[in-house]
Amino acid sequence: MAETAVEINPGEVKARLDAGEVLRLIDVREPREFDICQIEGARLIPMNSIPMHLQELDDDGAPIVVICHHGVRSLAVVDWLRRQGVENCQSMAGGTDLWSVLVDPLVPRY
Repeated sequence: MAETAVEINPGEVKARLDAGEVLRLIDVREPREFDICQIEGARLIPMNSIPMHLQELDDDGAPIVVICHHGVRSLAVVDWLRRQGVENCQSMAGGTDLWSVLVDPLVPRY
C-alpha cells in the first residue's frame, strides 16, 4: 500500500467532501481562532491537547485532515501523529487562510 502524502491541498479536501467521502476534519488552532472562522464539519482539538485524544484518533476510522491557520501547526501535528503510528492523516496545506482563498471566501481571513 502506498504511503499517504503528508499534505493535501484545500481544493482536494473540498472535492473529496463533495464526492461524499467521510473525512475527519480536526482543527488544531486555539479556541479564540476557531471562534473567528471555521470550516464546516471541523472539530476543534487544540494542538496542545492532541496527545490526550490520541486513542480516539488512532483507529481505523475515516481519514483525518488536520487544519490550522496557515498549515504549520497542522503539519507538526501530522508529523507527531505519524510517529505515534497514526498513518491515516494529512495536513491541509495553507490552512483556513488558503481554504478561504481557494474554496470558500465566506470563511473569514485573519
